[in-house]
Amino acid sequence: MSPRRQSGLLRCACNDGAPAMSLKLFELVGTDAARPFSPYCWRTRMALAHKGLAAQSLPWRFTEKSAIAPHGSEKVPVLLHHDKPVVDSWTIATYLEDNFPDGPSLFGGEGGRAMARMLNAWGDIAIVGGIFPLIVADIPKNLAEIDAAYFRTSREARFGGKSLETVMANRDTAVVAFRKSLEVMRQTLKKQPFIGGSAPNYADYIVFGGFQWARVTSPFKLLEADDPVYAWREKLLDAFDGMARKSPGHAV
Repeated sequence: MSPRRQSGLLRCACNDGAPAMSLKLFELVGTDAARPFSPYCWRTRMALAHKGLAAQSLPWRFTEKSAIAPHGSEKVPVLLHHDKPVVDSWTIATYLEDNFPDGPSLFGGEGGRAMARMLNAWGDIAIVGGIFPLIVADIPKNLAEIDAAYFRTSREARFGGKSLETVMANRDTAVVAFRKSLEVMRQTLKKQPFIGGSAPNYADYIVFGGFQWARVTSPFKLLEADDPVYAWREKLLDAFDGMARKSPGHAV
């Protein structure tokens, strides 16, 4: 095990009946092991909390590929249930729904699961993809030198060799287009408090994961305070006894 790794109990929710030690979660961190920042890991964190489950947190960093390779993955999150690996945030969500039926439903039935699958793709493209160029040069500041070098090299290759700073240079104007892209969500939240309806479900956690990723890694302000999306994000920061808000992050 890497000397950098420290594990602890991820306390997602209070539920004495949850098999806490049977669940372990590899999640992305930087120099601060208590500061998980992957948008996909946050989807899983919120899903576990929704189900009233606790998991042992296994901090993982970009250059620690060998730690999760035996579980058939190169990326996190990786959930271990009695040491059985479940890979990918969407797969983990459906696994939790099917294998822990006594907890609150993440989807509210098969129709909700089908709609969440579409939203999962939208979250990847519009939310994570939309936020990425707005915060990309801030992310290495959270990483150790070896991980920052890996991140910079691999991500700059995605942008055709442009530096991360060049990609992010116009974010003050680019964020306006990002905010406009949220209009369908904004209109929905004017009619109901959460994407999932009267209470949050996995549809909310899909989108929230991206905003929490940005909050943890970057001081850049994505949302205006009078935006219904901002109010929605604030409610999810306070969900589950403020689990997400208590995680180290920027006041944005």
